[in-house]
Amino acid sequence: MARPQGFSYEERRDGSVVLTHRGRAAGVLRGARAAKFLAEAESGDAQLVMARWTGAYRFGNERRARNHPRNQGGRTLRS
Repeated sequence: MARPQGFSYEERRDGSVVLTHRGRAAGVLRGARAAKFLAEAESGDAQLVMARWTGAYRFGNERRARNHPRNQGGRTLRS
């Protein structure tokens, strides 16, 4: 799986953290969650941490998997 990229975060004066992905807002963390995120981001791979916290870590193989012959035919979850 490719390493996540394009994430950034901004810590605001009120203690909240705004997460962005490729320039678009991906989430806002406040209070204890913001503090926990900051501690985790500073101690590990910040890109991976941000991807996990925003739920964007899944981007990668869904499009390929959707077109795989094993997944053709039968019922579909999305139209």
